[in-house]
Amino acid sequence: MQLVEKLNSYKKYFTDIINLSVPLIVGNLGQVLIGATDVFIAAKHSTNTLAAISIANSIIFCILIMGMGLMSAISIQMSNMRGNRKPTKKFLITVLNYSMLLAVIFCTICLLMVPLIPKMGLVPMIKEYVFICAFSLFGMYLYQCLREFLMAYEIVKFPNLILVIALILNFVLAYSLVFGLGPIPGLGVIGLALAAFIVRMLMGLILLVYCFDLIHFKNPFDTNLIKQLLKIGYPIGIAMFLEFLGFNLITILVGREAGILAATHNIGVTITSSAYVIPMSISAAIAIKVGYFNGAKNLTEIKRYSLSGTMMSVIFMAFCSVLLLFYPKPIFEIFTSNKEMLALGLPILHIAAFYLMFDGLQVSLSGILKGLKMTKVASVSLIAGYWLFGLPFGYYLAYHYHMSLRGFWIGLATSFLFMSIIFLVVIHRKFAKLKKLYS
Repeated sequence: MQLVEKLNSYKKYFTDIINLSVPLIVGNLGQVLIGATDVFIAAKHSTNTLAAISIANSIIFCILIMGMGLMSAISIQMSNMRGNRKPTKKFLITVLNYSMLLAVIFCTICLLMVPLIPKMGLVPMIKEYVFICAFSLFGMYLYQCLREFLMAYEIVKFPNLILVIALILNFVLAYSLVFGLGPIPGLGVIGLALAAFIVRMLMGLILLVYCFDLIHFKNPFDTNLIKQLLKIGYPIGIAMFLEFLGFNLITILVGREAGILAATHNIGVTITSSAYVIPMSISAAIAIKVGYFNGAKNLTEIKRYSLSGTMMSVIFMAFCSVLLLFYPKPIFEIFTSNKEMLALGLPILHIAAFYLMFDGLQVSLSGILKGLKMTKVASVSLIAGYWLFGLPFGYYLAYHYHMSLRGFWIGLATSFLFMSIIFLVVIHRKFAKLKKLYS
């Protein structure tokens, strides 16, 4: 009875998190499914095409993700300012200019990588894909910065509607350009890159038109806001970069052994990322709610939203673990029925089944830390989890014990466990400090 009463007292918090996170889930799932669509189409075209985009996206995302992390500070800073009753809408023009400056920087870095690709000894067709996708960063960053700004106001439906439309458009365009349709010749890997460029540019421009009336053109570059965004965002950006670098370094390392290993790893990551979308979206909702009540100095509400969101994430990931444990083959066969890839892929899905709950726990806890503007602590813990524990352990298993891809995935599992423990300790101590500060 006490447990039922306790859960009933949290009904409002579960409802609020669900109402905010469901549109975020739709949006984030749309982003993941756009990537999954590319994997699906590439796998249908050829194993070489799948290997090419797996490695090419590993290179691109390691670069562009830093900018995405820097922009994630927008929703955190704006929600804290709203909770503190400070004006925020006048800063939209600064946010836009900030994102376009980041797009110029990271597009240039992508282009500088292109001449180096042939020297890396990777599969062909990667060079052209990276060159075209580098320019899509302008559309991607424009969309993302506006989405982050609107998230602080809990306006998420329209940005996510754009993503749903983009998902459909990307499938039609990618399939037509890869295989050819009527007078359109089949372009293979280049077709996937062109589809990504067109879709990302349209997403950014449509959301800009939606937000245009909110733009105040006075003070186009508020330096104080930029300093705050960089202070909050750079630890997130570095952490996201190193996290993606870790996953994508695995792709590159196993890709040098054999393209089929890179392709298998990419399918495994696509499957687990599809599950990860839910706790990642809940984490964003937690960060917004915690950020708002951190600005309002209300520890009780911070704790209740934190607990509600974390419980939801862990329970959902436990359900996904059961699916992966008992139905790995049908899930993997959504992408390919290649027997060699199945033999490589099913063991890594079994490993994933055992770490998903810890992955859901750590991302929810990181959302609490972001809402509290403790991005440095969250990022250092994440970096340590991947680079001091997970990746070295995975590398040791892969090459000392000849476990190859399975070894790397066991290493990833240990990193999620490590991060969960560190985050729990840090949050417990922070709440004790806030209790004294707010009392």
